[in-house]
Amino acid sequence: MHRTVTRRPLIHRSPMPGLGLSMGITLTMISIIVLLPIGALLLKGASFGLAGIWETVNRERVWRALYLSFRLSLLAALFNLIFGVLLAWVLVRYRFPGRRLLDAAVDLPFALPTAVAGIALTALYAPNGVFGALAKEIGWKIAYSQWGIFLALVFVGLPFVTRTVQPVVEEIEREVEEASATLGASRLHTIRRVILPMLMPAALTGFALSLARAVGEYGSVIFIAGNIPLVTEIAPLLIVIQLEEFKYNEASAIGIAMLLISFAMLLVINLIGVWSRRRIGHV
Repeated sequence: MHRTVTRRPLIHRSPMPGLGLSMGITLTMISIIVLLPIGALLLKGASFGLAGIWETVNRERVWRALYLSFRLSLLAALFNLIFGVLLAWVLVRYRFPGRRLLDAAVDLPFALPTAVAGIALTALYAPNGVFGALAKEIGWKIAYSQWGIFLALVFVGLPFVTRTVQPVVEEIEREVEEASATLGASRLHTIRRVILPMLMPAALTGFALSLARAVGEYGSVIFIAGNIPLVTEIAPLLIVIQLEEFKYNEASAIGIAMLLISFAMLLVINLIGVWSRRRIGHV
């Protein structure tokens, strides 16, 4: 008699045990830290009603504040995208005196309280400050203007791009550039067709992080902005003003507007990142 042996399908288990437990802890922490606050904001807005939200947002002062916040945040993130990538490349590929000091200074905005950063920037770029006095002589006002807000947003957002791109630059071998040069490609062609596609996913991630940080920045901006309504008043400050006046529904409405706009912008950036990764995979 021949026995029929039933083979059980092979189960590929993860070498790291505790997937269920770790997933449960992860989802719980995400819910407590991220989902619940956002849900509470949306619930507060739902109690206020769509009509109330639109009535609050559809005012010139609110639209100006939202436009100022998102416009300057986008410009600052674009600036950080360009110079953050260049800074990461210089720190990885070149050796020069003071390199370690410069590398450590990149993380300074992470460690420095935002209020202290705002005070320091205001002291430097105010009309009676070191750089502000020089700018005043040529008729350029930095502090208490939109230029000051832009400067503060660049300061807090630059490390996100540099630290995100830096590990990718370290993984790019010099042989790749040498092979491109051997095949007759110019330096510009190598950067555009070889280096930049490798850096693009990480650069877009850093750009998104820098943009998200800039949109919600408050501490480093309020000291240097001047906080003039319709001119230098940012949306986070307008939310704080509503809270100080105990207008919680109005503050929630402005917060929901910022949340929706931020979500749309980050979604577009992520879609561009997915497209760039697929393009690199096909090359």
